[in-house]
Amino acid sequence: MKSFLLASGNAHKAEEFKELFLGGLQVQAAPQTLEVAETGKTFIENALLKARAYAEVYKVPTLADDSGLVIEALPHLLGVVSARFAPELPHYSDKCQKLIELMAGSTGAQRKAYFICVLCFYVSEEEVYFFEGRVHGTIGMELKGDKGFGYDPIFIPDRTPADGKSLAELPEWKNEFSHRARAVQSSLEFFKETMDK
Repeated sequence: MKSFLLASGNAHKAEEFKELFLGGLQVQAAPQTLEVAETGKTFIENALLKARAYAEVYKVPTLADDSGLVIEALPHLLGVVSARFAPELPHYSDKCQKLIELMAGSTGAQRKAYFICVLCFYVSEEEVYFFEGRVHGTIGMELKGDKGFGYDPIFIPDRTPADGKSLAELPEWKNEFSHRARAVQSSLEFFKETMDK
């Protein structure tokens, strides 16, 4: 089974990836977090920066992800700087609240958004693979649920039934259909094919 070192010190993320890759790829959390300047203008560039930095230090194949929330009517508000939005607010619940306030008065298509995840598997400088996953939805009017993290409590995914539940109220659904789950699924299909050859 292929093994990759996860280029992240985020405990939530490490746990989520271990679960998503269960039985397909082995993912280990990095023993120590590295400070990597995410200077890329795209999710692909930032994922590559992180994966390469960890590979150079630990000398093993690495896996990095860069993900974020994109509000279609305000594409530059979050995106690659999702985690750095409203830096004066250390807690995501406060960031979510600020976003709701900023979007007061926005309706319908103005509230459309999507989470995106780009995975970068860095085997060597000559062998690098990227996979992308997205989940579309809308920005809710209030924080709902306590099962997610980040912007999950204000993101209402497009799904059937359209019951208005946030990603933070749908842990089982999220495990199967989130942006990260979809990117992981694409990568597992690819690696399964290459390992079967």
